[in-house]
Parts: sequence; structure tokens; C-alpha cells
Amino acid sequence: MITIVTGTDTGVGKTVATAALAVRAAAKGTVAVVKPAQTGVGPNDPGDLDDVNRLTGITALFEGVRLRDPLAPTTAARREGVPLPSAEIHAKSVDGLAAAHDSVIVEGAGGLLVGLDADGGTLAHLAKHLTQPYTFVIVTRAGLGTLSHTGLTVEALRARGLPVEGLIIGSWPAEPELADRCNLEDLPATTGLPVLARIPAGAGDYDQETFTKAVPGWFA
Repeated sequence: MITIVTGTDTGVGKTVATAALAVRAAAKGTVAVVKPAQTGVGPNDPGDLDDVNRLTGITALFEGVRLRDPLAPTTAARREGVPLPSAEIHAKSVDGLAAAHDSVIVEGAGGLLVGLDADGGTLAHLAKHLTQPYTFVIVTRAGLGTLSHTGLTVEALRARGLPVEGLIIGSWPAEPELADRCNLEDLPATTGLPVLARIPAGAGDYDQETFTKAVPGWFA
């Protein structure tokens, strides 16, 4: 199964959620993690997949294209003069990995409709080109604004006929405010999707042993 991780926005905790999903998948079989486009890093800088490796120990990590500016892949590629692989090419790579692994986790860049290739392809287009079974997971915020942002993302996926497993709150505060607590109930009610996990704020700083042991409790 292919799990595609998207977010309601940038900075919502997709990479840590991707790592958590990878730990969950690794308990059942082999897993590969894919980042089709990594922006905001130089040739030798650590990227999101390095964080996944640090948190999980998983080594089957595959980065598609790396771009210097911390922008949408299409914008960063245009500024750098770099040609981008098409969404279809990315999908073929993911399909190949899915044929060789029990699970593949794909982390998108930014939100669902951020440009992934020069032809206007997005993560949604990548999904449409897949031949192996897949589903989306949406990483969202805990606080104010999340109901609208999450609802819009869910609506965009459903309008395209794309399957969604559920939601992950990417950074659950140690001391939730009223809006956080209410949103925990309202997110499933307004989207019709379950909250699969709440990842504690700061979990990205955990060591590997602490992180991997904690993951099952977040999905409980």
C-alpha cells in the first residue's frame, strides 16, 4: 500500500508524521519513504529524509529532486533553471518501490495543490498516475483555522476522487487550549474522517528509541 502524506499548509509537521507512519508500517513489513521534491536545501545539506532516518532508522529513502530555494518546487526550479520530472515519472518511481516493499510512504511538498512539475502537475496528479493501491493522509494543525484548511483539503481530494485514510494532528500541544480540544472533536465531525494520530509538539527532537516506542501510543 502507498500512503501519500499531504498537509493543509507548509510547516504543519508532515515530515514527523511521515516518520511516524513509517514506523507504523515497519511493524508490519518492509517500508520505503519517498520525497518527490525537496526544496530549501543545498547539495550536501540534510533534508527531510535525513530527519526520517534519524527518527526511525529506516534506510530505504528516496529523494526525487533537490532544489536550493525554500519555495514551491515549480518556483524553486524556475529560479534555479532546473528541469522537473513530471508527476507521471514520479508515480512510476513510487509504483516501482511499491512492487518491492510492503508499504511506501510518500511525503509531499507543502499542501496538496503545490506545483510539482512544469505542466501544472501536483501531488494529486501524481496519485492519479499510480497503478498500485494508495491512500492519502492529511497532516493538519491543532488550533484556530484548522477546520477550514482541513475541510478545503478534504474537499479537494474528494472532488478528484482520491481516497483518504484520515487526519494526523502534526503538533499537539502539551497544554491544549480550548480551540485545540474543540477541534479534536470537530475535525472528524466536519470532515467525516478519523483523527488517526496526535503527534506531540517537539516529537521531531526525540531520539530514535524514544520516537519509535512512542509512535503506537499516538495512533491508539
